Amino acid sequence: MTATLDRSRWALVAVSLATFMTYLDNNIVNVAIPSIQRSLHLSTSGIEWVVSAYILTFAALMLVGGRLADAYGRRRIFLIGLAIFTVSSLAAGLAGSAGTLIAARAIQGGGAALVTPTTLAIISATFLEPKARNAAVAVWGAVGAVSLAVGPILGGVLSEYVSWGWIFIVNVPIGAATMGLALWAIQESRDPNAGRLDVPGLVSSAIGLTGLTYGLIEGHQKGWTSGVIVGSFGVAVVALAAFVLVERRTAEPMVDLRIFRQRAYSGGLVSLMLWAFGLFGIYFFTSLYLQGVLGFSATGAGLTFLPMALCMAIGAAVSDRVAARFGAHRSVSGAMTLMGVGIASVALFGANTSWLELMPSFLAIGVGGGLTIPLTATVLAAMPTEQSGVGSAVFNASRELSGLLGITVIGVILLARQSALERSGVDPVAAFLGGYRVGLVFAAVLVVAGGLVAWFALRTAEHTAVVPEDETLERPALLV
Repeated sequence: MTATLDRSRWALVAVSLATFMTYLDNNIVNVAIPSIQRSLHLSTSGIEWVVSAYILTFAALMLVGGRLADAYGRRRIFLIGLAIFTVSSLAAGLAGSAGTLIAARAIQGGGAALVTPTTLAIISATFLEPKARNAAVAVWGAVGAVSLAVGPILGGVLSEYVSWGWIFIVNVPIGAATMGLALWAIQESRDPNAGRLDVPGLVSSAIGLTGLTYGLIEGHQKGWTSGVIVGSFGVAVVALAAFVLVERRTAEPMVDLRIFRQRAYSGGLVSLMLWAFGLFGIYFFTSLYLQGVLGFSATGAGLTFLPMALCMAIGAAVSDRVAARFGAHRSVSGAMTLMGVGIASVALFGANTSWLELMPSFLAIGVGGGLTIPLTATVLAAMPTEQSGVGSAVFNASRELSGLLGITVIGVILLARQSALERSGVDPVAAFLGGYRVGLVFAAVLVVAGGLVAWFALRTAEHTAVVPEDETLERPALLV
């Protein structure tokens, strides 16, 4: 009994380490861009694809990764994905040309697309008791929050004082240690009813997500009305419509669309998407504000985000206990409201703001963001355990795409307002601030709206979870 318990804890350590690495590579590159550009003589387009190649394959292949995990074993796919990610990290760190680096980054994203869905699926299969599962999800969320802080700081320090290649090579010893730990600690699990792979569903989902992700990444650079971007979005719409049609008609669907009829699942997913939209969209543009307006260095900007990310990690770690004490619908909706108020309050600051003045707003965003982790537990619990790989993939892909959408939409709003102010004679810094403030308020409204959705979604889940005592073994609670 004790050995099993200890092994489950080490399994959580393994998936948390993997989560840390894959999320870290989403943002560690940004502050190292100048060093990489000088070293490899990259064009502007080339350096953009060093960042985008990872995001593109990561988001586009996540549903495929989740389904493969359910069908062939979560532990197996986790280890394969981790091996791909680790080897490609080494290739990226040793790259001597732009083509090699971009290719290695794309392969990294593919490895991460296999790893990321399996992390939550392994948690779901390892921690069967709802209270233990919610606590494990809280740890998983805290680790993801820490990666937001560590990425810019680690990227800045390694690229400035060692070499930019080490921002990738650092993954190699961590990846190797995680694989060894996973081999010992993680028990194999899969969907016992998995039949044939839904190949049309796999292909149409990959094409649709690739088109959508590419359009969101390249739209600003190529122009939203350009033929390439309009065509990309058109392919995405057709492919995703075909995916829905295939899933409704096939006997063994990749994603059982009936799950979206559950208010707890669909409502929780919408809330998570609004959370990601607000947080990641503002995170990107606040970095521009800190460096372009307040004059912080890249490393200084990264350090400014550190208290926010640490508060987010602390909030995530205690979120299950707070939800148990006050009810998940109250704690999550209150947390998202706090987060929204924190985002909106940043709009009160100008060009002469100090680090200390920013901290109350940043801490509110961090605490609020961390306490929303019970949303993840709700989405995970609402999905049948045998399909937890696909469920996790839907969750992670939705969050990734919502973050990209947040950067895109807030960027359009910011630039439109900035351009209008510049045409009226306002200086560039003040014009940027004007656009940035409108974007902040827009993001804040959406996050608060996500809190309202969470109130109804999680309240439904909690009512569903209340069952007679003699039925508790047959009908596990969605939330504690």
